[in-house]
Amino acid sequence: MRPSKLTLWAWIGGILGLIALLSLLLVVISPSLHERLSWRMETAFTYMKGWADPVEPLPTHLPKPRVYITRQPTEMPVPTQTSQVPVPSATPSPSPTPLPGMVSLLAPAWERQDINNCGPASLTMYLRYWGWEGNQKDIAEIIKPERKDRNVNVEELAYYVRNHAGWLNLDYRVGGDLELLKSILSSGLPVMIEEGMYLEETFWPNDDHWAAHYLLLTGFDDSTQSFTSQDSFFGPDRVISYQELDQNWHAFNRVIILVYPPDRQSTVEQILEDQWDVDHNRQRALEVSQAETEKKPQDAFAWFNLGTNLVYFERYFEAADAYDQAIAIGLPQRMFRYQFGPFMAYFHGNRLGDLFELTDYALKRTPNAEEAFLWRGWGFFRQGKSSQALENFYDALEQNPEYQDAKYALEYIRSNP
Repeated sequence: MRPSKLTLWAWIGGILGLIALLSLLLVVISPSLHERLSWRMETAFTYMKGWADPVEPLPTHLPKPRVYITRQPTEMPVPTQTSQVPVPSATPSPSPTPLPGMVSLLAPAWERQDINNCGPASLTMYLRYWGWEGNQKDIAEIIKPERKDRNVNVEELAYYVRNHAGWLNLDYRVGGDLELLKSILSSGLPVMIEEGMYLEETFWPNDDHWAAHYLLLTGFDDSTQSFTSQDSFFGPDRVISYQELDQNWHAFNRVIILVYPPDRQSTVEQILEDQWDVDHNRQRALEVSQAETEKKPQDAFAWFNLGTNLVYFERYFEAADAYDQAIAIGLPQRMFRYQFGPFMAYFHGNRLGDLFELTDYALKRTPNAEEAFLWRGWGFFRQGKSSQALENFYDALEQNPEYQDAKYALEYIRSNP
């Protein structure tokens, strides 16, 4: 006979109390041992919570998607020639320089990531390539002060470099491809990506094990069809095939992150060509993701990427439709730990019921997700529930005291009660 929920929570409360007492003792007796064991304690707690109060599957009963997404901008008509003045022929574009078949850059000193710390650890290795002498704790203290924070966004990595390593540039673009990665590496620049991966540990019953991961690439080899990566989780000089990397990368809109000295900016611009322009880059990514939904209509990540690219252009109603389609097909359990476009689309599309349902789900999977608290707060604010909005904004800031969006939200709501 299964115990009642009240009994289960009583047992869990007692166990957690014992764990908390042991944790306090370890802090006094051996801080280093406490740091090593705290992640195991957190894992045990997460599993027990998931066993006692199982999280239901991601809701898929959202309205049937209305797929009416259009391309922007529209093609301009070709002007009609009305005079007999000879038109000079276009100068042939120079042939692109062929890429080498193999590149191997000098790998920086490898950094093993702390818990939930692949972003700061990977960025540490990237900065070391350019002579930086810090470590992941230096970065985490600024953008991830709470060790339990399970996600660092690309924007947060950019914030750190621009404000604390200002002698370097950081730019990121989306909708990349394998040839672009190879071009960047061929120019002597490492490149960082965000990808999906599968965890070895089980953190709750029926865990699908999918999670996000940052990866620093330092080489490629056409003969083996593989990249060389500096992987803060699996180890240095890890080889990953072109096919596997592209499959994993696809879940994050194929984002590329470039860190480089200012005197290399012309090189970066030359590599990116018209993709150097951020709006042009995002428009191309939108068209790529739309084409992928047409080619593989059951590809949930393609629909999700399409939604994210539409959000960039503030086309929120269309974005919400694309996210509906992705959710209906099926997304990984941790998806909303890392990407928050649906929160924005449902908020701006005034679909507050769906926003609350999705943020509630995200918080059950990741109880300290500051982004979910933030958008729940905005949902309450739109409903005129200022006290609930403030509570959620404070919750977001408690999870990440340096969360600038939560600070802005608190200032905004105080000015607009």
